[in-house]
Amino acid sequence: MDKEPKKILQVFGWASFLNDFGSDIIFPLWPLFLTSVLGANMAVLGFIDGLGDAIVSISQAVSGYIADKTGKRKIFVWLGYVFAGVSRVGYAFAPTWHYIIPFRILDRSGKMRGAPRDAIVADISTDSERGRNFGYLRMMDNLGAVCGVVFTIIFFKRLGYHNLFLLAAIPSLIAAFLVFRQINEHAGENKKIFKGFAFKDFHRDLKLYMVLSALFALSSFSYSFLLIYARHFGFASAAIPVLYLSYSVVASATSLPFGKLADKINRKPVLVLSFVFWLLTCAVFVYFHNAAAIVIAFVFYGLHLGAMEPVQRALVSELAAPQLRASTLGGFQMVVGLAALPASFIAGLLWDKINIAAPFYFSACLTVMAIIILFFVREQSY
Repeated sequence: MDKEPKKILQVFGWASFLNDFGSDIIFPLWPLFLTSVLGANMAVLGFIDGLGDAIVSISQAVSGYIADKTGKRKIFVWLGYVFAGVSRVGYAFAPTWHYIIPFRILDRSGKMRGAPRDAIVADISTDSERGRNFGYLRMMDNLGAVCGVVFTIIFFKRLGYHNLFLLAAIPSLIAAFLVFRQINEHAGENKKIFKGFAFKDFHRDLKLYMVLSALFALSSFSYSFLLIYARHFGFASAAIPVLYLSYSVVASATSLPFGKLADKINRKPVLVLSFVFWLLTCAVFVYFHNAAAIVIAFVFYGLHLGAMEPVQRALVSELAAPQLRASTLGGFQMVVGLAALPASFIAGLLWDKINIAAPFYFSACLTVMAIIILFFVREQSY
């Protein structure tokens, strides 16, 4: 890799590390904070998490479209980190779950950085290294997550929820400054012929992949349910961040190897493997209710994330026209995010109205359907 692309990748990697360090100070505590401290029930937890997913999708679609239209991508990246930092200050001072909502919207709007950043990474990568480069970013994301969870485990009893949330704002603001100062973007350097785009303009395989990804997103409820499930079966509140840490470590350790594997054997086999890991996660939660099995389920969940996230981005960027990469990546996230909006809410209703196993059965059925559709997607690169 040339010097300039390598520098860009490293800056994005460290910014991702810092932001996820801050995020994952909060994430292990998030479901407990909402339910135990702010008084939300499972349906409200599902609604807020689903709303966050929808905001992510809309913000990435809008930022991707504008980035392709104007040729300016950097601003969405550093400003997204600013949004994340500011929102955590709001979390710290929220007296009830109702006050969380506007800051959750701001936080998730910060994900507008995703599509423009991924388009930059796709553009500086060759086909033979694209999976590895996205895997590197996910590795840094998850490594930051691991450090954030360890920080929470060490300092939670001493600092409590509110102080930890305030401290979590700092790394994201540093990440914003890092991107702002270190990434150079000359006016119009990314601007190509852009006349807008529509779903009907995508070719068959990209459409098909969007459909199956939306189907899986509808089944893939928030990690919050996994943590609450573990607590339901005997894990103490202080142990919940350790479970979160376990899957973050696994995802961090496997993202880069899975990305490299996808470069060698193509994307689809690794994506199928990621779906299988999710099915195993669901199966263990449904049929085994002891501490060892729950830990194993979180390991499977980490393997699922490690295989899914870098390879998914690489495949979408390759199925997209180069001049529409940011728009397509943003549009993809919008489709997936809008499908995810009801996912956690449905899971919460199934949990409250039927039983705690019902969301896992529902998810497993839709996941199998997504795997079947994936076999009809042909890998290709523009």
